[in-house]
Amino acid sequence: MNKGNQLYEGKAKKVFETGDPDLLIVSYKDDATAFNGLKKGTIAGKGVINNKMSNALMRMLEKEGVPTHYVKELNDRDTLVKKVEIVPLEVIVRNISAGSFAKHYGVEEGVVLAEPTIEFSYKNDSLGDPLLNEYHALALKLATREELDAIKKYAFKVNGILKKFWLSCGVTLVDFKLEFGRLADGSIVLADEISPDTCRLWDSETGKKLDKDRFRRDLGGLEDAYREIMARLEQKMEAAK
Repeated sequence: MNKGNQLYEGKAKKVFETGDPDLLIVSYKDDATAFNGLKKGTIAGKGVINNKMSNALMRMLEKEGVPTHYVKELNDRDTLVKKVEIVPLEVIVRNISAGSFAKHYGVEEGVVLAEPTIEFSYKNDSLGDPLLNEYHALALKLATREELDAIKKYAFKVNGILKKFWLSCGVTLVDFKLEFGRLADGSIVLADEISPDTCRLWDSETGKKLDKDRFRRDLGGLEDAYREIMARLEQKMEAAK
């Protein structure tokens, strides 16, 4: 399927029309940003890794009963997806204290939380993606109660599936961000991506960071970390065939 007009360009992806009004093409870039776009750079090969990893994990989640926007991987960087209206909420699931959670609540990084927790932030760059609760989301008409219930159900289910999978790869799933969208019929599906850009992934034995924190914190070895996490995923999935 060929790309039509470009509809959108974000920090990590471009979105194009297709000949079908219900389908779009997402194209992954190597650009990297952090701190709401204040820090910018490039990670060689990131677009290919994020595209392939996200697709592999979405296929796995679909088999486990989580509906997604994924349709078909077209090539190394491009994927065909269902057209959705993105719910303007970033959904963060946390298993271990890290990042802004550690900073905001004074919990040392690496502390395992008593139970997985979920946060919502308003997907709005001009406001700095502020945290909000369900009542804010309802008051601002960002989502309905039924949509919020579906989003929470799917988010926790994704967490359970991905924690188990990554642990089998020798990786600890610390936390991750999800986005959801509405199909034409109003049903909620998982959208956006699942990648080292959107997840904190630590080596289970050494604690080595294998995600975008290496870019945020200038830790070096960024490309190697992305390649390593992708290699572990591919090795596990090949062994499971």
